[in-house]
This record gives sequence, C-alpha cells and structure tokens, in this order.
Amino acid sequence: MEAIGVPWFMAVRHLGPPLLLLAVGGALLVRRRPARPGLVWAALVTNLGAAALPYLWIGLQLLTDQAERTVYGLVMTLVQPGVATVAWLLLLAAVVARGPSGGGRDVPVGRKTEGLPENIG
Repeated sequence: MEAIGVPWFMAVRHLGPPLLLLAVGGALLVRRRPARPGLVWAALVTNLGAAALPYLWIGLQLLTDQAERTVYGLVMTLVQPGVATVAWLLLLAAVVARGPSGGGRDVPVGRKTEGLPENIG
C-alpha cells in the first residue's frame, strides 16, 4: 500500500470492518439460509467494493498518470457513497423479499382450500 502512497494502517482501518462483515455475514448465510441469499451476498460484496473503491481509484490514477486531476476525485467522492447505498438497498431488498415459493400461505379470507389444515380453536 505504501507504493500508492497509502499507509497500511489506513487500508486496514477502512477495509477491516467490511471484511469482517463479509466473514461474519457469510458464516451466517451458510448457517441460516435467508429467503434470498443471492441478494445478501451481493450486498456484502458491494459493501466491500465500496470500501475498496478509493484504493482502486488511487491505483488507477497512478497507472494512468492522472493523479493530479482533482475533478476525478470529485467524481469518486460522489461514487463511493452511491455504491455503499446500493449495498444497503440490496440488503433491504433481501430482508423484505419473499422466498422463491412465495414465503407463507396467503389464503384469502372466507375461502377454504384443500390440503391446508383448519385453524382449530
């Protein structure tokens, strides 16, 4: 990290929490499968990508000799929160989404369907 001008402790400070969230969230996903695990995985990886985006951006600027252009930094300042917001929206979608089979048994009131037990009282 020192090669691109960023001390290691800064990288660990910014990338550590999303990496820990990915590890703990991945362990929970393996242990307790939610209705939409793909959305949760996408949210965890997008969150890590949002944290890594500044370092990828610095590396890209150094590779293309555009490190002194401040207008690109302004764009990155707007892009990183947007990517983090997408991660939170993916997680929210995973929470409110129903399972592939529709989740629960939605039976209209007053209708009796075969195969469903009656609610005895």
